Amino acid sequence: RNQSIPYSNSSCQDALVDRGGMFFSVLLLVQQSILQTSGEKFRDTGYEKLMDEQALINRLISRESDYDYRVRPRGTLNPISSDATAVDVHANMYLRSISKVDDVNMEYSLHFTFREEWVDERLYFNSPILQHIVLSPEQKIWVPDTFFQNEKDGKKHMIDKPNVLIRVYNGTGRILYSCRLTLTLSCPMRLVDYPLDVQTCFIDFASYAYTTKDIEYHWKDSKPIQIKDGIRESLPSFILSDVRTNSCTSVTNTGVYSCLRTEIELKREFSYYLLQLYIPSFMLVAVSWVSFWLDKDSVPARVTLGVTTLLTMTTQASGVNANLPPVSYTKAIDIWIGVCLAFIFGALLEFALVNWAARQDIVRNQYRTRHQTNMLYRLQSEANNHSAYNGHHYTALPMEPPRMNNNGHSMVIRQVVLSCNHLLSNPIALTQMGTARVGLSWWGSLWQVKYREHSRRIDLISRVIFPLFFVIFNITYWLRYLVPYLEVETKTL
Repeated sequence: RNQSIPYSNSSCQDALVDRGGMFFSVLLLVQQSILQTSGEKFRDTGYEKLMDEQALINRLISRESDYDYRVRPRGTLNPISSDATAVDVHANMYLRSISKVDDVNMEYSLHFTFREEWVDERLYFNSPILQHIVLSPEQKIWVPDTFFQNEKDGKKHMIDKPNVLIRVYNGTGRILYSCRLTLTLSCPMRLVDYPLDVQTCFIDFASYAYTTKDIEYHWKDSKPIQIKDGIRESLPSFILSDVRTNSCTSVTNTGVYSCLRTEIELKREFSYYLLQLYIPSFMLVAVSWVSFWLDKDSVPARVTLGVTTLLTMTTQASGVNANLPPVSYTKAIDIWIGVCLAFIFGALLEFALVNWAARQDIVRNQYRTRHQTNMLYRLQSEANNHSAYNGHHYTALPMEPPRMNNNGHSMVIRQVVLSCNHLLSNPIALTQMGTARVGLSWWGSLWQVKYREHSRRIDLISRVIFPLFFVIFNITYWLRYLVPYLEVETKTL
């Protein structure tokens, strides 16, 4: 019995050891599964990606690396090529808004995103996880020294961080540099057709220090210019009709510099000027013609109407020229205002001519009255002699010399009436006076009877001539300026 006890103890110990090994193995398996699950969790949350990106940035542009941002890249990834070639910089823009198109200073403001892409072989990397890495503006790399040639003023947006994107792509060494800018650019305008004009403004950018041997600018192949939706609403007085790309490589004393150009075609909105300028001035000219229908003796009314319309048109012309630069050539609006002023001033001069013709009519009527009185006196004398010769006896009318009142009218009305009564009984005199009316049309009768006075004839002619010439001017004017304006199509951008 004593010998069986040790045997039993050893068996129990072996069983305990086997059970402990199994328990330890289970613990190891659980630990491995936990670690595996944690690793997958870290990979799912991008932890390895962040660590890889940090390591790449430290390796590429840290102080321990040999990267120098002051030296431009070679422009190629070919390690065999020893000669540095020009860096090809591909550019594109995203136009956000256009505002403050100033005709006086000939400038405009543009808010846009400017992007450049090039290859820097020193920033080449390969990563199975990352597509690209993003650098902060404080992490300095070589960037093209691009400047805008027609810039007057500008700024980079810094709120609340610098609006700059620097992206390095995996496996290509390609760099994307993007920044948001607001620039005030000069825009030389040709205002010959103003306000029916179409202006073309430029955005010219080039390298400031590097010639074409070092940097070559190219437009991006697909969508070099992108336009934000609603940009048309940012232009109250213009329509963005077209945007084109071009090149503007310049040659100076210091070398040949690569340059790219964006052409922005702005079509001026005509509806504002039609309502505020053309229609009111047309109405002023038409109002000045009302004086042709007023009596020639209405001197205060006609003078007041002419002077008022003339001063109103002059004030309107001054308001238009206040918003335009003092150019040396004649604009379309100058022709319109000048012709309208000429018609209004012509209506005022027409009244002066009518007034002068009325005074001449008074003098002519005085002379005609005196002449008719003398003629009637001779006719009466001849009639008396004729009646005496034929044996007829008529009572001779007493003839007195004509007398004039203060208004220049003859005081022989009674004598003329009595003489006319006498002529009714004289067939020879009636025949001589009727021959002058034979063969006259209705227009001739109206012209000779109703408009016998020259002053009234001038008013009648003016009622026809002034509107006719103004209509002819309008046809010529709108054919010259409106037709080319309407031919400029607004493209869908």
